[in-house]
Amino acid sequence: MSSQSEKDLSCPVCHDIYRDPVILSCSHSFCNNCLQLWWTEREIKTCPLCKKIPLLNDPPRNLVLKNLCEAFLLQRDKKASAVSEPLCRLHHEKLKLFCLDHQQPVCVVCRDSKAHKDHRFNPTEEAAQDHREELQKRLKPLQDKLKVFEQVKGKFDQTAEHIKVQAQQTEKQIKEEFKKLQQFLQNEEKARITALRTEEKQKSQMMKEKTENLNRKMETLSETIRATEEQLRAEDVVFLQSYKAAVIRVKQRPLLDVPQLVSGALIDVAKHLGNLTYNIWNKMKKKMVSYTPVILDPNTAHPQLILSDDLTSVTFGGRQKVPDNPERCHYCKVVLGSEGFDSGTHIWDVEVGEEGFWAFGVVNESYERKVEAPSGFWQLCLRDEKYIVATTLDTYKYLPVKKLQRVRVQLEYDRGKLSLFDLDANTLMHTFEHNFTEKLFPYLFTKKEPLKILPVILKVDKHITPLSTGFWSHF
Repeated sequence: MSSQSEKDLSCPVCHDIYRDPVILSCSHSFCNNCLQLWWTEREIKTCPLCKKIPLLNDPPRNLVLKNLCEAFLLQRDKKASAVSEPLCRLHHEKLKLFCLDHQQPVCVVCRDSKAHKDHRFNPTEEAAQDHREELQKRLKPLQDKLKVFEQVKGKFDQTAEHIKVQAQQTEKQIKEEFKKLQQFLQNEEKARITALRTEEKQKSQMMKEKTENLNRKMETLSETIRATEEQLRAEDVVFLQSYKAAVIRVKQRPLLDVPQLVSGALIDVAKHLGNLTYNIWNKMKKKMVSYTPVILDPNTAHPQLILSDDLTSVTFGGRQKVPDNPERCHYCKVVLGSEGFDSGTHIWDVEVGEEGFWAFGVVNESYERKVEAPSGFWQLCLRDEKYIVATTLDTYKYLPVKKLQRVRVQLEYDRGKLSLFDLDANTLMHTFEHNFTEKLFPYLFTKKEPLKILPVILKVDKHITPLSTGFWSHF
């Protein structure tokens, strides 16, 4: 439809497309609401255009005009939806201006209307650019926060995957260790059963030989007795004729000593069962079981440190894909012990290399694991082929030591002492003195040579103290 048609379909009162139009007897049409509002403001009900008094106070609906208006609106809405640029809802003009007071796009007709009198306007292009910049500024923190969330989610996903890998690897090692223990126990069981069977065979054979020898003697005696008893039952003359021979035969069979069981003929049950589990455990301890006073915590290890399966030694290698969890050391090539100490005396031995750059000692629980220059440590280190003891990066002392292979660390927490001994030379190298107030964790640092926490020799005292001395108090 043309713009003239739109004008023809507009109400003379509101200048908008007719809404529920009615027709007066003078043939003029108006929106029903517009006409009723017009009449309420005037004493005499007249036509708003020609001022004639209509014949009816309740004019009829103009259905033809209503249908034309509805068709026009429908077609206009279709055209508006087909056009990318939205139009003014009231005047169907392009929204070329932006009202700064109402903060909304308007058309040029709106600008001149009473609703926007004395308002400030900007071109939509300028207003859009200003508001885009403002919204972008408000959006930036949300975008940054989303990036942080995405990074954290990536860490969470990596941690979840690492948990699965850790569980699988740990389960595999547990099964391998138990398989070794089971194999040892099976071998030990087989060896002890074999020893039992061997003793049984030997003593059974001995008893068999003794029994066979005894049977032969019994058979000989039985034959002599049987023959002599036959002679005793013979007639007197016959008996007397063979008497001398019978006496000689009996004399040739002297009475033998009755065989006795020798000592140790029975199975030595006590040897096989006495302290069985203890003896097996003691043998297992010597061959299989070791105890290390410090166990390294893989969750604290720098990504370039590789721990042994038993978590007692560490080497420097390529960067591993591990989560950056709070416990993990980020800058320094450090791994911490799994257990901290806040009282008592604790001793552990470290096997060191003779080259490279390494360090070990103890750190405070508050040790900063994500910074490049942490504090709160007491250490012995090898750097540039010199042995150094240090408590900070700027507080250190050179030790007059040539070669170290094994170093003993002795922490006396309550006395505030940390001593370092050369095990091979059996000498004290240095003692730190400090009033410790935090829990202390052993740690190892290396950039080349492996470091290893050495196992201790387990000793079992066979002197058993009775659980209760009440019985002995009676004597």
